[in-house]
Order: sequence, then structure tokens, then C-alpha cells
Amino acid sequence: MILDATDLIVGRFATVVAKKALLGETVDIVNCEHAIITGSKREIIENYKRKRRRGVPLQGPYFPKLPDRLIRRSIRGMLPYKKPKGKDAFQRIMCHIGVPEKFNGKTETIEGANVKKLPNIKYFEVGKLCKEIGAKV
Repeated sequence: MILDATDLIVGRFATVVAKKALLGETVDIVNCEHAIITGSKREIIENYKRKRRRGVPLQGPYFPKLPDRLIRRSIRGMLPYKKPKGKDAFQRIMCHIGVPEKFNGKTETIEGANVKKLPNIKYFEVGKLCKEIGAKV
């Protein structure tokens, strides 16, 4: 399955991806920088900056700055990644910034996770969030 994350809500499409990976399907996610996180801009940025500051730099927990790794980390939270079936499922998930050449024209989307279904207009793109927390994208 090749999923285009443009205008999809991160939590909603991450659950679908996690379930498919647990069932043994390989999932590639493209355009991770265009995925959406819901909430007010200020609260989202403060929340992710707090996660980045948590812990000790050499001991963790490590929280990514790049959009593709941030999405992959969000999906990891929905998997039993410390157990063998969760590790195998997590290895079947790959996230990409932009669209690689081999995936052109083969992408799918999830209609239930589209941002157009939101009743409000408070949301923020993952790419912009990553620039705010210090990524060089």
C-alpha cells in the first residue's frame, strides 16, 4: 500500500497504517510534510518543543525533528513495538518526504482521515511544525 499523506490527519491515518502493518502488509507513506496535526498552532508547537527537551541528550528519549521520522514515531506509538510482532510491523512501515520516483501515480488516500471533515479550522502542517522545532527541511 502506498499512501499519500497530503491533507490527512496524522492520528487517524496512523491507526489505519498500524493495523495494516500488523496484518502483514507493507506500507509506504509519501508527502509526510503535508500531513495535518489538529489543534491550535501555539499549543502544538509548545507540546512538541516540550517533548524535544525531555530527558537527557545522550540517554533519550529521542524525539525526531524531520517530518518523515515524526510521522513514523507517531505510528510506532500505536504498535506493540517492544514485542516481535510489533517490531516486524514497524519495519514494514516506511515514510518519505515528497514522492520518490518509484511511487509516482500509484498512491492511495484515506477519505475518513481527510482534514475537510474537521468541524473547525484549527490545524497545522507537520512540515511547518518541524521547521518551528528546528528541522532543516
